[in-house]
Amino acid sequence: MASTLFRTIQIHPFLLYPTALFSRRNGVLYCTMKSSQSQTATQEKQQPPKVKVPQHALKKTVDKITRDYEAIIGIETHVQLSTLTKAFCSCPYNYGSQPNTSICPICMGLPGALPVLNSKVIEFAVKLGLALNCKLSLNSKFDRKQYFYPDLPKGYQISQFDIPIATGGYVDLDLPLEFGGGHRKFGITRVHMEEDAGKLLHSGNGAQVDLNRAGVPLLEIVSEPDMRTGIEAAEYAAELQRVVRYLGISNGNMQEGSLRCDVNVSIRPIGQSEFGTKVEIKNLNSFSSINRAIDFEISRQALLLSEGQGDQIVQETRLWEEGAQKTITMRKKEGLSDYRYFPEPDLPEVILTQEYVDSILKSLPELPEMKRRRYENMGLSMQDVLFLANDMNVAEYFDATLSSGADLKLAANWIMGDIAAYMKNEKLSINEIKLTPKELAELIASIKGGTISGKIGKEILFELLAKGGTVKGLIEEKDLVQIVDPVEIGKIIDKVISENPKQLEQYRGGKTKLQGFFAGQVMKLSKGKANPGLLNKILLEKLNAKS
Repeated sequence: MASTLFRTIQIHPFLLYPTALFSRRNGVLYCTMKSSQSQTATQEKQQPPKVKVPQHALKKTVDKITRDYEAIIGIETHVQLSTLTKAFCSCPYNYGSQPNTSICPICMGLPGALPVLNSKVIEFAVKLGLALNCKLSLNSKFDRKQYFYPDLPKGYQISQFDIPIATGGYVDLDLPLEFGGGHRKFGITRVHMEEDAGKLLHSGNGAQVDLNRAGVPLLEIVSEPDMRTGIEAAEYAAELQRVVRYLGISNGNMQEGSLRCDVNVSIRPIGQSEFGTKVEIKNLNSFSSINRAIDFEISRQALLLSEGQGDQIVQETRLWEEGAQKTITMRKKEGLSDYRYFPEPDLPEVILTQEYVDSILKSLPELPEMKRRRYENMGLSMQDVLFLANDMNVAEYFDATLSSGADLKLAANWIMGDIAAYMKNEKLSINEIKLTPKELAELIASIKGGTISGKIGKEILFELLAKGGTVKGLIEEKDLVQIVDPVEIGKIIDKVISENPKQLEQYRGGKTKLQGFFAGQVMKLSKGKANPGLLNKILLEKLNAKS
């Protein structure tokens, strides 16, 4: 047993070009060639020097090789549910708690401890199944997935095997414009319920098993192998995060492990129908790392095939090393037969009624795809649509601003521009700013109606964001009402012209750019309150008037 275990976790060095292809020093990529045969320590010391390869030439080489192959990508996503208690006991789960402070005999897998299913897990599973356009199984069950690992105290995981709660769905998404844009539809094979395992905490004194996470409810989403690029896979994962957040079933934070993606990648020559050897990639803690890991793995496999060494592509689990920007072997992949599934004897079947499903269907919020299509039909650009619909709270703020009567495009511009910049600088969410949607609509109306200028509007915006208050109150308190009386503006212009005879002479001598100087002096004298449109119209008349 021990011998078998250690063989599965040993690291197999990859002794071909790809590892070196992606190493970078001082802005130069290096290519190192090693023999695939074993070497003595003396021979390793006498390796030929690394050959510098210009980055643009290397990229062309890799692009040329990968152009002959098609990538087949699927993703297994684990979503940690935001239930108050764990899946099969009453223990709470709080991220970051001290080790082994939220455990009980059920979490610890002690003999005689019986699980009791948390009904919220079923509710959240049905919500997600419906949101992903799946067919629900009105009769499903739990199964035991048998495997040995130090952080799995029972020696098995309660999961679902042959009858998952949801199957045969799909997800729609729009790619960002910077990645070419376009609509994509990716299939969902299944969604099933299961419990999480514990966690191994490594330190200088060895490893400690923390069972706080043991028994936390998960939903696993298995995609169809429909993705072809790293960008598509990353956007698929981002869309799942949006969906679970819109549904309120998970916070979807990847850095906390609430959303975990295992990517399966294989490649095949263009035109071939048979799939290549599948490799799984773990340790992906951001959407950008998903993209980069897939791109690296595609190149690694393509280079091996192009060198006639396709037999070195084996079914295995690899880890993504963020620092080195490459994947490394972790272990050989276990087959389904290793898990010895059988029905969980301590839990009854999960039986859903159509009435229960219908009630949940009616309670679903407007989902990201529906919101994007609504915004698009309202006339917003795809860039605006993707920004506003990306965060549910931003979308709700935008909708509330429109409900208060704000102009569509102006509301989008203010939220995406000055308000987004303020939130980024202050590290705040839109729920934490003091400006309410109603007051943003009032600010937009005040500028559009000519009560205040756009410049003054920006000035009071930041006070409203930081301190709150009302637009009308600030306008009255600071005497910011825009001057729209032509006679009053004319008097200010006359004063500025009379005080700057030299500039007037230069303007009339052909230096028409000095119009900006006069306009600036008028705005300064009026404390920014002169209506810009009227100001420029009257100013031009007076500057061009015959003396």
